[in-house]
Amino acid sequence: MIKRQQPQSLHKSPEAGYTIIESLVAMIVVSVLMIAIAPVMAFSVATRVQAKRIEMATQAAKTYIEALRSGAINQGFPTQYTTNNDLHNTPAPTDINALYCIDKDGDQTCTAGSNQDLVVQGYYFNNLPATTDPTKTGYSLIVRVYRASSFASGVGALKTQKDLNAQQGITTSGLGNLQAPLVEMRTEIGASDRQGAYNSLCTRINGATGCQ
Repeated sequence: MIKRQQPQSLHKSPEAGYTIIESLVAMIVVSVLMIAIAPVMAFSVATRVQAKRIEMATQAAKTYIEALRSGAINQGFPTQYTTNNDLHNTPAPTDINALYCIDKDGDQTCTAGSNQDLVVQGYYFNNLPATTDPTKTGYSLIVRVYRASSFASGVGALKTQKDLNAQQGITTSGLGNLQAPLVEMRTEIGASDRQGAYNSLCTRINGATGCQ
C-alpha cells in the first residue's frame, strides 16, 4: 500500500532566514569597518602618489645637472649668486618662465597650474666676476625642483627648504606643500678649462688672493 506524501507547509519557521533588523545590523557593521579603514587606504594612496612625484622630481634635477655638465643647456642656466658660498640662502623663484622646463604633458611648455609639468631652479657660486665664463671655471650648484602648479594664482610665495626648516614630507594628503620644492640638492659642476678650474678652486678656497 502506497502512502501519500503529506504536503509540506508553506509557512517557514520563525527562526529561518534573515530578518530586516539583522540585515540592518550587518549593513551598519560593514559601514563602520569601511569608515575605519578608509583613512588608511587614502593615506596609503597619498603616500604612493607623493613618493612617485618626488622620484620624478629627482630625475628632473639629475637631468638638469647632466645637461649643465654636457653644455646642452641653452635656456634656464643657473643664476650667479655672489653673496657667499651658502647657496641654501638663495631665494625661491617667482617667475616660471625664467626656469628650466621639464615638459610632462607634451604641450611644449611649462604653464602655471599644470599638474604634470616640473620646473627647475638653479643658482651657482664660484666667487669670480660675473664676466667670467662659469663653464670654463667650474662652480658650486644648488638645484630646486618645483611643480608648475606651484605658480598658480592663490598658492602664495614659494619657499625653500631652508625657509621651511625641514625637507618636505611625502605624506601631506598626496599633494604636499605647493609652496615647497619637491627636491633640493647641491653639487659641483666641473670646468671645461683645467687652468680655469684650478684658479677657480683656489679663489673659492683662499678668497680674492687665489693661489698666490
